[in-house]
Amino acid sequence: MILGDNLAVMVSLLEEYENRVNLIYVDPPFFTNRHYAARVGKGEDSRRPQEWQLAEGYPDHWVDLDAYLDMLYPRLKLMHRLLAEDGTLYLHLDWHADAYARLLLDEIFGPDNLLNEIIWVYHGPSPIRSAFNRKHDTILAYVKGERYTFNADAVRQPYDPNTVKTFAASTKAGFGKIPDLERGKVPEDWWYFPVVARLHSERTGYPTQKPQALLERIILASSNPGDLVADFFSGSGTTAVVAQHLQRRFIAVDAAWRAAHTARSRLVQVGAAPFSFESSLPAPFPAPAEAAVQIEEGELVLNPQVQAGVDYWEIDPAWDGSVFRSASQSLRTRRSPQVSCRLSLSGQVPGKPICVRLVGVDGSLSQAVISRVDQ
Repeated sequence: MILGDNLAVMVSLLEEYENRVNLIYVDPPFFTNRHYAARVGKGEDSRRPQEWQLAEGYPDHWVDLDAYLDMLYPRLKLMHRLLAEDGTLYLHLDWHADAYARLLLDEIFGPDNLLNEIIWVYHGPSPIRSAFNRKHDTILAYVKGERYTFNADAVRQPYDPNTVKTFAASTKAGFGKIPDLERGKVPEDWWYFPVVARLHSERTGYPTQKPQALLERIILASSNPGDLVADFFSGSGTTAVVAQHLQRRFIAVDAAWRAAHTARSRLVQVGAAPFSFESSLPAPFPAPAEAAVQIEEGELVLNPQVQAGVDYWEIDPAWDGSVFRSASQSLRTRRSPQVSCRLSLSGQVPGKPICVRLVGVDGSLSQAVISRVDQ
């Protein structure tokens, strides 16, 4: 996971990863000319937005369309260079700029390498009264040539019950073609998945977060276990979370502290395999964590005075000075708006120091190494 400008990050990745990334999914700003806020409060009433605790999410504001495309074009060029010869790029946009982005991708990849124009449809309230409600996004999938990864069997879904009944009544229903009803079908290029606002178990409060089922279909179809999946506008980290769940490696990049903080918290919460967190941007670091914790009878205890400002904290009870291995954690959730003040020190190794990390609700990080062991 990398916090930084994805243009500079991708340039730095070329030496090691050019033509080596198996799948790239990106969900960049849509050219909406809006400012998005992130919800950071816990246990709030979703029906009372006037009471929500908000923080800076990300801006999607541009002087004009040319400025937006000037941002997008060099990044797409770099993604093409990083993409493996058998890889696929999925670019997720909506009606604001998808037609212009397709022209850019036609130039970079070649128009014959458009694999799919996927329509993601969803439901939800809309203030529009002078036109049909806009309830779909467009995902453009491009490949580099005829040899690309597509695992049809990994994404098959059951046939509609009406289709099954029709073929049970007449073998001629398919104009002479009888499908394998038990095996199921490869999905069409229009997909219905609920938006995250309707998925209480997934909501992080980060704006424009995408549902895990959407990324699961993309990753299953266009990569294999052990492959490298990249998201250079990673936002809330859905791509990274799903990739690690499906045994893929990931590179997740975003320029916003709030995004990186949300993604990192999600990965900790789901028990992701160890990952590195790198930053090319200055980050706020509060006072050392030593003043916030103390050891009591085999547990590390958090000072209640700092509890409200902590989003999650974690312990490596056998710190090796290099790789932080999180053995116990406590995170804020929707149901538990404050972290626990006590964490177990089980797994402590004699002679090894304890390392504790505190991550604030503002995305700040403090880390301390405690040499004293509990006697």
